[in-house]
Amino acid sequence: MRSDSVGSRVRRVRETKNVSLEELAERTGLQKDFLASLEQEDVYPSLGPLLKVSRALGVRLGTFMDDKAIHDPLIVRLENRAIELSMLTGKEAPVSLQFYSLGKGKMDRHMEPFFVELLPESNADGAGLSSHEGEEFMVVVKGEIDVTYGQERHRLQPGDSVYYNSVVPHHVCSVGDRPAEIYAVLYLPE
Repeated sequence: MRSDSVGSRVRRVRETKNVSLEELAERTGLQKDFLASLEQEDVYPSLGPLLKVSRALGVRLGTFMDDKAIHDPLIVRLENRAIELSMLTGKEAPVSLQFYSLGKGKMDRHMEPFFVELLPESNADGAGLSSHEGEEFMVVVKGEIDVTYGQERHRLQPGDSVYYNSVVPHHVCSVGDRPAEIYAVLYLPE
C-alpha cells in the first residue's frame, strides 16, 4: 500500500480519532474484514462504503483524497490530473471506474467534483445499485452511459446531464464495449 493512498489515509484518520476497526464496523454497518481490506487496497466497490466511513469518522469524503491545503481559486490543469480512486463492479472483478478528483486540496469544499472514466467493465451484470445521502450531478463528455435510478433506466449521450437524489438506489455504467467519460459532482450534506 502506498503511504499516500486512499486506504492509508482512511487508516490514518481512524487511528488519529482512536477508533478501532470493530468500532468503525459498528458505526458503519460494514464488516470488519471489509474495512481492513479497504484500508489495505486502493480499489473500492463503490463510493457508498467510503461515504459511510467518512460519516462515521466525522470527516468529509475529500479528507481521504487531500494531501495539502490549497488557496482559492483551486485550478486543476488537465496534465496534472491523477487517478485518486478506482472502483470494481464486484469482488475480484477488474477496475470499472476511475475517479480523478477536481477538488483535491480545497479543504472548505461542500461538493466533491470528479472527472470519471467509466470502463466497459462498469456494465457487468454483477454490478449492484448503491445509495447514500446527498445529491449527484453528471455531464457526459464522451461515449454513452446508462443511469439506473430506482426502477428506471436512462441512456445518456455526450452533452446530456443527470441530477438526482443519491438516497435512491442507483448505478452508472458505460454502454457497450467502449469507455465513457463524465464530469460528476457529489454533494454530501454534513
